[in-house]
Amino acid sequence: SHPPLCPPGIKCGGVLSAPSGNFSSPNFPGLYPYETECTWLIVVAEGSSVLLSFSHFELEYHDDCAYDYLQVYNGAARDRGNLLGTFCGHSPPPPFSSAWHVMAVVFRSDRHVAKHGFAAAYRKDACGGQLTGLSGEITSPRYPESYPNDAECRWSIGGASGGGPLTLVFADFQMEGGQGCGFDYVALFDGPTITAPRLGRYCGSARPPRTISSTPHLLIVFKSDFNIGGRGFKAHFYSAGECQEVFTTIKGNFSSPQYPNFYPNNLKCQWSIQLPPGYRIKVFFLDMELEGRSSLTGGCDYDHLSAFDGGTENGSLLGRWCGRENLAPVTSRSNQLLLVLHTDRNTAKRGFSISYVGVVPMNVSCTRTDFHIQIPVQSLAQLKRNRIYLGTPSCAAQVVGRNFKIHTRFDTCGTESQRRNNTSVIVSTLYIDFSMGDQEDIHQYEVQCEPKRKEASVTLIAGPDPSRLSQAENLVDAQQWEGEAMDAQEIKSQDTSDIVFISICILAGLLMVIAVVGLVLL
Repeated sequence: SHPPLCPPGIKCGGVLSAPSGNFSSPNFPGLYPYETECTWLIVVAEGSSVLLSFSHFELEYHDDCAYDYLQVYNGAARDRGNLLGTFCGHSPPPPFSSAWHVMAVVFRSDRHVAKHGFAAAYRKDACGGQLTGLSGEITSPRYPESYPNDAECRWSIGGASGGGPLTLVFADFQMEGGQGCGFDYVALFDGPTITAPRLGRYCGSARPPRTISSTPHLLIVFKSDFNIGGRGFKAHFYSAGECQEVFTTIKGNFSSPQYPNFYPNNLKCQWSIQLPPGYRIKVFFLDMELEGRSSLTGGCDYDHLSAFDGGTENGSLLGRWCGRENLAPVTSRSNQLLLVLHTDRNTAKRGFSISYVGVVPMNVSCTRTDFHIQIPVQSLAQLKRNRIYLGTPSCAAQVVGRNFKIHTRFDTCGTESQRRNNTSVIVSTLYIDFSMGDQEDIHQYEVQCEPKRKEASVTLIAGPDPSRLSQAENLVDAQQWEGEAMDAQEIKSQDTSDIVFISICILAGLLMVIAVVGLVLL
């Protein structure tokens, strides 16, 4: 017989605010109804966590749990950044401990195949627990009120699928001090138990440093003695696998954790790009969707991505972004760039995908007839001179002292004349071949000269797509000019070689006229 569809009066979901309790799927231990969705929100006292366990579990099975499923969330339901897991079939979920005082459980059934469902129990845990999410927050008991005496709590973090090393950051810290931290303290261990190597032991009012484990497990032990307390601590953790990276290669790409799936909440991730002196870094935003702007302030107050010039957050801010935007490329002023992603406690999105390329330091100048290009050898130390050429491989660089140099006339090396903004310019492409083995990697720069003004510029071409040339940003601070009409200044800027050349032409013309007249008269 078919189980009934969920009648309006059946108990399904709700808010559970008692210190402990039980709940189960509709009709349990009978078959659950079709096309049912229930959400239980478990809320315990601030500063506590929720311990959740399952005594019975039997749902329709599917490899991806696409039919009937149960989901467990850290915090409010339906926020994928807080999802601890999706479960179906006969294997019960593991016991869960929330990373703060709210946990949500969602049960859904489709229109086919019903099973007996599940039975679960929860209780408030004053402190400690097994935390399996990719990110979360922990606080001392009763935080921010004074913590109790004679307390001992253990938080074991780790075991999340795909989790890497863990980062722990203390946002607040105030405990009883004392030499050797013998009274009240927080101890950190690089593994799931106290037998693992100790990463630190802290007390007093100085915030402990950011700590990164070497394994996917971290144990935090809090202990207080019989007297003198403090406010305690507040810390957040996240899996640092895709969240703390340093890049030193000439180009690369990276994305927010779990991209293109929703990123975890409560993150602070840093990507540092460090290239040799003289280089600058150009960043391309391939895709970005973060939580949107605040409706109150209009600013990126929630989740946001920031870029800083240099290696630290003390550097000048190049930009701060959120929401869903198509962003223009950003270029650093120095050889180091830091990107920082902050996410808050809720509303996760798809995240971002970024690529970058190092802008090779070079000096490009021109005369009326020639290009001069100069690149320090140390910037391309691993390359032979034939890997650097203008237009065609036959126009390769020479090594002169400490520089690669290309000195070539406009009528060679694939150079062509174009009109841009009503101005005649000479254009060619500089190729720098970083390819290794089967991996082709050729960077292209457009070099341009306005012969009349003897002004040169160079632009990094973003990929092989020529339509992106128009969006490419000029990387040499060349003097700007308006090419609408030749004004008096422009005429004045012509050098004396023009006047000499015109004078010779006029004189030659006069001589020809005299010669022709002379022949006629003869």
